[in-house]
Amino acid sequence: MSIKSEPWYLHAGLYAVILVLIYVLIRVAILEPQEVVENEKYYKAESRARMLNIREGEKLWFNKYNRFTDSMDSLVNFLKTDPSVQKAITGTDSITGRPTNTFVSLKNGEELWDSLFKSPKSGMAFILEVDTSKSADTVIDRRGNVIKVDSSTVIGKRYVVRCPDGYGAVGDLYSDAMRYTASWE
Repeated sequence: MSIKSEPWYLHAGLYAVILVLIYVLIRVAILEPQEVVENEKYYKAESRARMLNIREGEKLWFNKYNRFTDSMDSLVNFLKTDPSVQKAITGTDSITGRPTNTFVSLKNGEELWDSLFKSPKSGMAFILEVDTSKSADTVIDRRGNVIKVDSSTVIGKRYVVRCPDGYGAVGDLYSDAMRYTASWE
């Protein structure tokens, strides 16, 4: 009784299939998740850097106008053209000699001011809000008749900027103590 041996090319084909499956398994189980994690770290760091730059821009706006703005266009235009911003960026502290530039550099090399409009991951605009408070004061005479109603509206004493991709927020609409605080700090 003789046993027929299988042809060599059948074994070679099986080994080739096994090697391809091993490569696919390594690619799917090890390499691609690492790429996803690295991309997520990049997007998180870049989004937070942009929100911190918006915070610094809002501080400069507040120093000049004594209120915050909810318009990204106005803020970016202010940052591009106002001489006080350029002075803050290029200046040095007279006591310590350190630079006064508090803006964070971006890793992707994108123009600093134009990057403030959108999140790097989704390309959606950052959500920028300011508070608006209205107060009314009614003057009544001793007979109970309303003489006048004084009302005042205060816009922009607090702000918040949120990332549309969920990487945090800077500022708070409800607390002066948290005005410049980032959610991840």
